[in-house]
Amino acid sequence: MGKSKLLFISHEMSPFLELTKISEIVRQLPQAMQDKGYEIRILMPRFGNINERRNRLHEVIRLSGMNIIINDNDNPLIIKVASIPSARMQVYFLDNEEYFQRKHVFTDKDGNFYADNDERMIFFCKGALETVKKLGWAPDMIHCHGWMSALVPAYLKTTYKNDPTFKNSKLVYSIYENDFNGVLNEDFAQKAVMNDMTEAHTEVYKPGTNAALYAGAIHYSDGIVLAAENINEEVLNSVKNSQKPVLDFNSTSDTENYYNFYDEIANEELVHVV
Repeated sequence: MGKSKLLFISHEMSPFLELTKISEIVRQLPQAMQDKGYEIRILMPRFGNINERRNRLHEVIRLSGMNIIINDNDNPLIIKVASIPSARMQVYFLDNEEYFQRKHVFTDKDGNFYADNDERMIFFCKGALETVKKLGWAPDMIHCHGWMSALVPAYLKTTYKNDPTFKNSKLVYSIYENDFNGVLNEDFAQKAVMNDMTEAHTEVYKPGTNAALYAGAIHYSDGIVLAAENINEEVLNSVKNSQKPVLDFNSTSDTENYYNFYDEIANEELVHVV
């Protein structure tokens, strides 16, 4: 596929933040695809426990300065970047003092799910797409990992579907084991609505559970990767009912299968009923 552009969006990546097996996959898979000839970009949040000095993060002034609106509030978006010299890959970090500058990632010191995790997720998903637009870099393929990126497929197929940066982008979403046991705020789906969207577009996400977020991502994606062995039965049913192309778990150990799956998705004309 030559120098096709492949974007990874994830809430974790080794060595910057290692919470689950997602961090390993998001470190190894982009490098493998770069070796196959893809041009790679990676986006993740700049959580407070990511050490800027050790990881040599620095602000990208030309990308910073945007505001992401959530619930009629303007939230400044700061973009930082770090490189992985051994892999010649750049990782872009989305930062916001209010949402991300905390000692813990998704729960407080007592293990309570943060009450604003819904807004943190909305900020990250909107901010990721706006950052790519500002980069002027049109991805052919977008691969999302983890629940925090679950709104990206919905935004891509609604608000951004005719945007020059994304109008030809296909999206693959990886499903993992249950990422969290909390529930997002009851008005989460309403807050998540963007331009050219109605609450009907986010209805599938409304329960705010891990399974509901996955169901929404599945609904709007072009292809699904089963990236774990023990996936929630409700989520597996969503995958089955979607009739989308699927890369099964037994095939994910070989990166060649990802390459072929991207190729399949890129060349398949899929009709989305939105």
